Amino acid sequence: MIRIKFLLFFTLICAAANAQTGNIKGQILTGAGQGTESINIILKGTGKGTVTAADGSFEFSGLKEGNYQLIGTGVGFKRIDKNVSVKANETSTLELTVTEDAQELQTVEITGRKETSYKNDLSFIASKTATPIKEVPQAISYITKEVMRDQGTFLMGDAVKNMSGVNQFTFYDDLTIRGFRMNGGSTTQLVNGLRTFSGFWKQPPVNYLERVEVIKGAASALYGNTSPGGTINRVTKKPLTTPQKSLTFTTGSFNTLRTLADFTGPMNESKTLLYRLNLGYVNAQGFRNLQFDKNIVVAPSVSFLPTDKTRINFDLVYNRSNSRLDRGQSVKGNDLYSSSIKTSLNAVNDYLNEETYLITTSLNHQFTQNTSFNVAYLRTGYSEDLLEHRSSNVNGIDSAGKAIDNLVARQVFVRKTKSFMDNVSLFLNHNFNTGIAEHKLVVGYDYIQSVTPKGSGQQTASGYLLKAGGAGAYNAKTPEKYVFYDYTENGVTRSIPKPNISHYDLSVQNNNMEDPSKYIYNVVANASTTPVFYKLHGLYLQEQLKINRLQILLGLRYDSYIDKKGYTTSNETDITQHALLPRIGAVYTLTNNINVYGTYTKGYNPQDATVQSDPLSGGPFDPIRSSLYEAGFKTEWLDGRLTANASVYQIEQNNTLYSANAAENPNLMQQIGGEIAKGVEFDVTGNILPNWNLIVAYSYNDAKITDAGSRAADQVLVNRQKPNAPKNQGSIWTKYTFVNEALSGFGIGLGGNFVTERNVSINNTQTLPGYELLNAAIYYKIDKFQFQVNLNNLANKTYWVGGYDYLRLFPGAPRNFMATISYTF
Repeated sequence: MIRIKFLLFFTLICAAANAQTGNIKGQILTGAGQGTESINIILKGTGKGTVTAADGSFEFSGLKEGNYQLIGTGVGFKRIDKNVSVKANETSTLELTVTEDAQELQTVEITGRKETSYKNDLSFIASKTATPIKEVPQAISYITKEVMRDQGTFLMGDAVKNMSGVNQFTFYDDLTIRGFRMNGGSTTQLVNGLRTFSGFWKQPPVNYLERVEVIKGAASALYGNTSPGGTINRVTKKPLTTPQKSLTFTTGSFNTLRTLADFTGPMNESKTLLYRLNLGYVNAQGFRNLQFDKNIVVAPSVSFLPTDKTRINFDLVYNRSNSRLDRGQSVKGNDLYSSSIKTSLNAVNDYLNEETYLITTSLNHQFTQNTSFNVAYLRTGYSEDLLEHRSSNVNGIDSAGKAIDNLVARQVFVRKTKSFMDNVSLFLNHNFNTGIAEHKLVVGYDYIQSVTPKGSGQQTASGYLLKAGGAGAYNAKTPEKYVFYDYTENGVTRSIPKPNISHYDLSVQNNNMEDPSKYIYNVVANASTTPVFYKLHGLYLQEQLKINRLQILLGLRYDSYIDKKGYTTSNETDITQHALLPRIGAVYTLTNNINVYGTYTKGYNPQDATVQSDPLSGGPFDPIRSSLYEAGFKTEWLDGRLTANASVYQIEQNNTLYSANAAENPNLMQQIGGEIAKGVEFDVTGNILPNWNLIVAYSYNDAKITDAGSRAADQVLVNRQKPNAPKNQGSIWTKYTFVNEALSGFGIGLGGNFVTERNVSINNTQTLPGYELLNAAIYYKIDKFQFQVNLNNLANKTYWVGGYDYLRLFPGAPRNFMATISYTF
């Protein structure tokens, strides 16, 4: 009996004790309303601690009544200090907002971006420091992986349509930025801030990217030779400290099949070894006749953080593509609508097999809180195996040499080539104060080397058959030397010169299985196969000075560019060019929401090494020189969820190369004297509400040739808008997710883009009409599954994204849909 009474008494004591405790529950959110995971939460002096979950939630239970100091810390975020009062039998509920702190971030991107919204606050591309975009004195546009996911984007061309001032030149990896052409073969692209290139013929996939960003205007003061319009940087996904896995399956128009996977998380309990693995498989036919694309993408990334001062990262992107090379649509005469946008000149047995790899190793070490050292190395490799039937860029002819609009003359390329690039980047960051002034100093060195080794080769079959054997260009003055055949058009038969490669008949659409062994070939040396070697040494110094509301950026770079003309021959000689590149910028904070800025920078870009070495080009040529004047404002609204930026600019450039349009020598180039681009850009990005995302972009760009040199025939180019550079273009995309109970899980997306009329690049009279496209999407999320349908070009508009002339047009896709199901676990 005594024992029972004791147990009852003990139980009452415990109950009384429990009655005197309380709880703390809370959630930590970003400014955009997104949950923030992996924030360490402690109650000071209690020994109690926890880590926020994926949605930012945390909880403490069984706390004695009283006052507590809650402290939250996370890499890249400002410390949270919050006093909390706990009462018996009650739960104190907190909702806290965390803000990023650039001072605490690594100076290179090693671990993954924690944001999961359309908005990105920080960039490394503009200053090689983790600088808030609003504090960079130069315009930066970007697209995050969340935008690309919601729009169902897989290729770069679909991503950049959301950026102001960026337009497709063709449907290859080929763009204009502020009116200046920048393509994948130009070796001025960046991946994670390091120099690379692509195979040009195919747009890079984006499934392994965290974001795509463009710094507008020349970035030469940091990166050496770059395009004066802007520089594209592809930022790969980096490992995260918390496990995340997702699988995505897409199918839809044009027999598209796409499977993607993204896995990330720690590889050990201490979270000092992190991994990320992105996989992709795509098999799609495309809307163009005979076109297809099979892509395999493998992109692993590993981060090693042995201490809080040392970070090592390894990235690999491997892409294998099997496809046909699409040289575009041809039409009859000047009638854009005389053939279907599906029209392709390929043979059934054409092929383009490409293999690309990018291997990056980087190290960041912090000697002290204010001093860090960074070294990174990127190796790019590319190989191409090609057989194509393509346009000869002219029509077929009759016996008098007059063009027959219905026939497109064709040629055949058989080519194998390989190219490689190495970029080593070393730089030291040091922060210090002098009185009221804060300094961020960057000192660095770059080495870049690009090689097309001996061993590439091409055979070309073209021209008209000769009675004496062989093939050559047709001469109407000596028709007796050529083989003729009967050609029937509209019931009328006539005898015309017989081509080495059968003409493509736009009425018949003769895409056949051809026998390449029957053609008469010539071995050709051109820009794709000529051995090339160039190297660049660059030294740079940059100072970011902050005094109260004023920030000043000063940069200076010295480059030594060496191109080996006649590489691998007995006449190999070095062509050395030097450049001194200043950069001056300033940002002034008017209010907490508004910064104004101005900048001046100079740029240069040596002429492509293959053009310099081509004996038929007319070179060597002087390097391109440019200067940028820009001013604007950068603002944040709605508690930092939404940004609105605007800029005005003027870019001046000299020594650009254009085709001389010489029929007897298509490789001949001319160096235009001067060009000017003036414009205005406007961008809005972010969240109006936590469940309402928005992107708006608009640009006006007046990009013209101002000096066409001394040739009278070239004066027609003066004051003519530059090729494939619309004066006006813009886009909008918005996504709204319903939060009321009846429609919980549903979301809708709506957007569109437009460009105005453009000039083609090698014809002075032909133009491309402007167009407006409307796109939409619907979403439904239930538990860990999301269903998504993207509807593109709803009005089924016929349009062209770019073109060289009316024999090489690049049409956009007709109305199409993509259905996606994803599972996150």
